[in-house]
Amino acid sequence: MKKSHQAPVDVNEQIENLISLDLEIEDKDYAKSVLNRVSYYRIVKAYSITLKENGKYIDGTTFENIVDLYLFDMELRHILFSLIEHIEVHLRAVITNYFSLKYGNFGYKDLSNYKKKNFQKSTIKELEREIKRNKKSPFIHNFENNYEGGEIPFYAAIEVASFGTLSKMYKNMENEDKKEIAKEFEVDYIYLESWIENLSYVRNICAHYGRLYGAKLTKTPKLYKEYLNQGISNNTIFASIINLKILAEDDYYDKFHSDLLEIINKYPSAELNHLGFIRNWQSII
Repeated sequence: MKKSHQAPVDVNEQIENLISLDLEIEDKDYAKSVLNRVSYYRIVKAYSITLKENGKYIDGTTFENIVDLYLFDMELRHILFSLIEHIEVHLRAVITNYFSLKYGNFGYKDLSNYKKKNFQKSTIKELEREIKRNKKSPFIHNFENNYEGGEIPFYAAIEVASFGTLSKMYKNMENEDKKEIAKEFEVDYIYLESWIENLSYVRNICAHYGRLYGAKLTKTPKLYKEYLNQGISNNTIFASIINLKILAEDDYYDKFHSDLLEIINKYPSAELNHLGFIRNWQSII
């Protein structure tokens, strides 16, 4: 039998419910202030997952522990988003330069340039919707109003494409084309297409305030055998970070790494195994 929905309760009742579940709340005014700014579902439901046993909070768990996990996750999302953005911008440039030179400004519309024609029809429709949504963007407005036919060349279209659409386009390119693009990142295209798909997924979690801490990713990247042999799970954020290190330019990754260590030290209650970190993680990333 399906459960019935719980009736809405006010913040005071939320706090009393947490206390009844053995969560330690010394400062109720502080807890009330937090729950008035961040919804109970977003902070308590999401970040209590690793703090409970048999429906009750583990002995000694405090409201501040939950807040710390929420803040840790928020700051991790911010620095991950920034590093993924760097990779995404780089990838757009490489794909644009290669594909446009080989197939021309409008070759991206030619289904014969891709492996799966029906799949590409769907991807091109996605891209057309994104172009339409961004018709006021300088990238699009200029060509629609100032060029004969108003067609959008690939180098402009790619700038309004979502990372997900970009990932689908790359994955469906001919292997020869994927190999040439992957050379820029010094990786095999089989790995690169997997990593792009994963990073697009992680980027969307970050952009929409989703939870990374304790999450198991559904879009998983391939890992080099040396990492799999160490017991690293590819459905964790740690796996994504390993691949980001390989893809990113040193200056960008070093900044991320420094910020990551700062966040880890700032929130010692965050248990890194819930992100897939293994014992010797510092020697890997």
